[in-house]
Amino acid sequence: MQYQEAKSKFIQAWGTLGSSWGINRAMAQIHALLLISDKPLSTDEIMVDLQISRGNANMNIRALIDWGIVNKELRAGERKEFFFADKDIWELARQVSRERQKRELAPILKVLGELDSIEGEDASAMEFKQVVKELKKFTGNVNGVLQKFSNSDEHWFYAVLMKLAK
Repeated sequence: MQYQEAKSKFIQAWGTLGSSWGINRAMAQIHALLLISDKPLSTDEIMVDLQISRGNANMNIRALIDWGIVNKELRAGERKEFFFADKDIWELARQVSRERQKRELAPILKVLGELDSIEGEDASAMEFKQVVKELKKFTGNVNGVLQKFSNSDEHWFYAVLMKLAK
């Protein structure tokens, strides 16, 4: 397989994977392009390579910066901004984990915490309380695992994973 074909295939696959992260396809494709690029790219270069509009490129680059997985580089004498992705896949996984925790788990934990004070003793209220209690326990456990993962180093994580695989 030639480089251009492999590059295109990777960018498309990463775009599909992005939806599992909770980000849109174009955002993931921009990230993929920056991840495999040997140099920081301008918005214009990203637009041409991915055949997307300036608005789409700008909106998704800003979102990637907000996620903490793309950075901006300014060059002396250049008006353009250049963007690059950290190549450390371990750090990428940790950052995505932190963002998903912040965007998905924290809000539901807050709501579940607010539901602790539900009143009522009829069957419906009791069932509701039980479901909320179980969801809160499960979500809290998932949150704890993600916190451990986000704060761990690569060697610790792989050692734990290997113990679980046995």
